[in-house]
Amino acid sequence: MEHIEQAGVHSGDSACMLPTKTVSSSCLETIRSWTTKLAKRLNVCGLMNCQYAITASGDVFLLEANPRASRTVPFVSKAIGHPLAKYAALVMSGKSLHDLQFTKEVIPAHVSVKEAVLPFEKFQGADVLLGPEMRSTGEVMGIHSESSIAFAKAQIAAGQKPPLSGTLFLSLNDLTKPHLASIARAFLGVGFRLAATSGTAHVLELEGLPVERVLKMHEGRPHAGDMIANGQIQMMVVTSSGDQLDQIDGRKLRRMALAYKIPIITTVAGALATAEAIKSLKCSKIEMTALQDYFSSEKATKSTKTLQSVSST
Repeated sequence: MEHIEQAGVHSGDSACMLPTKTVSSSCLETIRSWTTKLAKRLNVCGLMNCQYAITASGDVFLLEANPRASRTVPFVSKAIGHPLAKYAALVMSGKSLHDLQFTKEVIPAHVSVKEAVLPFEKFQGADVLLGPEMRSTGEVMGIHSESSIAFAKAQIAAGQKPPLSGTLFLSLNDLTKPHLASIARAFLGVGFRLAATSGTAHVLELEGLPVERVLKMHEGRPHAGDMIANGQIQMMVVTSSGDQLDQIDGRKLRRMALAYKIPIITTVAGALATAEAIKSLKCSKIEMTALQDYFSSEKATKSTKTLQSVSST
């Protein structure tokens, strides 16, 4: 599986997809080789989960290896059509993988996306910014032949229904600003307008991108919080900042977005994936297919039903 959020976000809070989308074949071969060697060296009989990090230059690092099942086993079992927990129990009872006829890696033709369900509405004052501490209390799953539609399904199931148009508010810290232009262009490409605080807006203006400047909450009024309350913002991308006032502003804005049911994104990868999902939603209809039909010999299209089109309100 490939995590959508970067390393540093707890794996339980990160969206992930199977099969992988952006991992190179050489990195995948390294991961397969290392995992096999680890399992043999640790004498694991049953399930084992490993987490890896890949740098921009393609270097692979092992983060952890756990000789046990992980919370994603049910997700993977549904994604590939094999009951992994059952297989593991049988193997530990003396059966071999040859006996179970499960000796090759299963790479499905469809894409499955797991998304975390976060309980921030239940905890007043909690910040929605993701980090190394796990905060999710559940998981949902989206399946489709296209990764972007599968991601959109998972977002809708998790209660983060993406709007198809409107104004996107951007406020990024210095660490994530190098990705700002690509995020802005992705949302401009699907018809969104842009609004941003001064530092973020300055970077966009240097790139020649249209943006409405908005005051930070400590700079005066009308500020970004007023725009949220007035229904002038439909989606937000807000990361943390090193400046104390900006940190307070960012936290308040994220809490306001939660209160007003505005989808909020706190990572670069999540923003780019959401823009791609919106693009696909505007061009396609969401279809519902029974899980069993993804592994049936009959065409899945016979059992599909067109759902009501997703639209922004």
